[in-house]
Amino acid sequence: MFILSDTPSLATNFLREMRDIRIQNDRMRFRRNLERMGEIMAYEVSKSFEYASQEIETPLTSVSALVPTEQPVIISVMRASLPFYNGFLNYFDQADSGFIGAFRDESEPGEITIQMGYHASPSVEGRVLVLADPMLATGKSLVESIQAILSHGTPKHIHIAAIIAAPEGIKYLKENITCSYSLWLGAIDEKLNHQSYIVPGLGDAGDLAFGPKL
Repeated sequence: MFILSDTPSLATNFLREMRDIRIQNDRMRFRRNLERMGEIMAYEVSKSFEYASQEIETPLTSVSALVPTEQPVIISVMRASLPFYNGFLNYFDQADSGFIGAFRDESEPGEITIQMGYHASPSVEGRVLVLADPMLATGKSLVESIQAILSHGTPKHIHIAAIIAAPEGIKYLKENITCSYSLWLGAIDEKLNHQSYIVPGLGDAGDLAFGPKL
């Protein structure tokens, strides 16, 4: 498990802006900070990839350079993850992409279930996946998403990336994911409240990025 906030950096400042109620209501800035966090995490995740030496020609001579041996598949768990996902795609600009629609169903009092909607993805058989979802709250939507992804093959490894996580969600992932995965986080917060929102968190990332939903 890798946690960006363990080391002071620009990422911790972007996260501060995303949490601050005086700043976060600027939707364009909030989306850009989601994207920035995706870019920073993409850089960190890239350090775990396999590389091979490739000879290239400069205007003066030839030189050896390290290049990734493969491109990942980047999966966006919509809707809040779209700017976050785009940050990953900015850096892994030759990657394949997949999209999953997952939403919380709170129609039964006191009970939260995850409903899966849209799912489009390439074959993931033997490939490296990056699963981008900015908020890891209960962990249920990520587990459901991974189960949907596995219907398209068995990946070599899954990198789960979230900006803010709750301890309960991390625990749920550990108990319910059996395939090979790594967890990349911006910060781990205190807990979930009675509505399963992360505390202190930042509110509803989807609403802050795109506006309230019905």
